Amino acid sequence: MYKLIMKIRNLAVASLSLVLFVHMGALAHSSHSAQQDELSYWLKIKATNKYERTEIEDLGIPIEVIKDDYVISYGSQENVEQLKKRNLLIASSPLLSLSDFPPEDGIYHNYSEMQEALTKLAEENPDIVALDSIGKSVEGRELWHLRISTDLANSNQKPATLFVGGHHAREHLSIDVPLRLTQKFIEAYRSGDARVVRLMETREIHIIPMANPDGAEFDIATGRYKMWRKNRRQNKDGSYGVDLNRNYGYQWGTGGSSNSPRHDTYMGPAPFSEPETQALKTFVEKQNNINLLLSFHTYSELILYPWGHNYNPISDIKDLNVFKKMAETMSQWNKYTPMQASELYKASGDTADWAYGAQHIFAFTFELDPTNTLGGAGFYPGPHIIPTVVQKNWEPFLYMMEYADNPYRVLEFNSGLLSF
Repeated sequence: MYKLIMKIRNLAVASLSLVLFVHMGALAHSSHSAQQDELSYWLKIKATNKYERTEIEDLGIPIEVIKDDYVISYGSQENVEQLKKRNLLIASSPLLSLSDFPPEDGIYHNYSEMQEALTKLAEENPDIVALDSIGKSVEGRELWHLRISTDLANSNQKPATLFVGGHHAREHLSIDVPLRLTQKFIEAYRSGDARVVRLMETREIHIIPMANPDGAEFDIATGRYKMWRKNRRQNKDGSYGVDLNRNYGYQWGTGGSSNSPRHDTYMGPAPFSEPETQALKTFVEKQNNINLLLSFHTYSELILYPWGHNYNPISDIKDLNVFKKMAETMSQWNKYTPMQASELYKASGDTADWAYGAQHIFAFTFELDPTNTLGGAGFYPGPHIIPTVVQKNWEPFLYMMEYADNPYRVLEFNSGLLSF
C-alpha cells in the first residue's frame, strides 16, 4: 500500500518549486496579529513513513504531497521555525498571491452564487427538491441543505445518502462538484433517465455543499487566494480558525491534529466546539435513514475510508470488506486510489471516522483531482477541471445512492446495481 501511495505522488520538487515561484505571489501578511497564521510558505519536509508524517500533522502542518523520503506542505513562518528546530525542513519558499476568483475562475461558486443556485433548484423543482438550513456558521451564514426525492412528505422512510462539501475553505472544487452533480442528477431525472428516475423514487438524497462558508468566503474576499483552510472562529490567543475536519467528536484529539490555535490542523478547544460541526452532528443524528456518507475534499485523487485516527484496520471484518469493496468499485470509475485513511497519516476528529464510529454510517472521503500541484494548481486548478471531475464522479455518486438501502449487498455474489 505504501508503494501505491508513493506512486501517485509523482511531482518532482524542482518542478513544483519552479511552478510555485512563477504562478504564485508573496502572500501579504495582515497587519493584524490574528492573521499571522495564514499560510505563506511552500515547505519540503523530511518524512519517510506514515508515523513521521503523523508527527508533521501533529505540528499543525497539513500534508499535501507525499514522496518516498519527504512531503510537501504549506505553512506559516512559525511552522518554518518549528521544522528548522527539529531539523526536518529541507527547503522552503515564500508564495505569491493569487487573485480572488479571477475571471478565468469565475464559474466557481462563491457563497451567494451557491445560495442562488440552490434556491433556483428548489423553486424550479418543488416536487422533488426541498431547501432548508441546518444551522448557522460562526459569522452567521446559513448552512444550506438540499433534500431530494419524490414524495418529499414521506421520503424520510426511504434509505438515504448524505453528500457534504467544503469542510476546508481553500477546497473550492469540493463545493462545486457536489453542487454540479446534483444539478446533473435533476436534469437526468427531468429527461426521463430510467436509472435516475428509479433512484429518485426509491431513495432520499441529502446535499450540504458548503460546510464552511465563512472560510470559503474569507479565502477569496480580498482579491487574493489566501490558502485558508479553517473556519473563522476567533481563538483566545487572537488567531482565527478551527479545522472542522479535526473537530468531530469520535476519537477527537488522538493524533494527527494540533492543539495550537494558530496551526492549520487545530482541532478546536473541545469536540464539536464549532457551530458548523454541531449543526452537521445534530442533522445526522435526527435522520434515521442515512446509511452512506461521502465527504468531498481536494486534492490527491484518493478514496479514503476509516480509520483515520488509528493505524489499525476496522475490527469488524464484514464492515471492513464493505468499505474495501465499495472503494475499489468506485475507483474503477474515477481512477482514484482506494485506501484506509491512516495509511497516509493519522488524522483524528474527521467526518468519516465520526460518521462510522458514532453513527455506523459507511462514510468515505474523496480527495478530488488533481493528483499533485503541477502548475501550482492543487487547490486552485482552474475552471477546465470541473467538467472532468464531475464526469469522473458521476458513477460513484449514483453508486452511493444505489446501495443506501443496504451497503452489505456489495458483498453478495454477483451483486449488481439496481435493475431498471
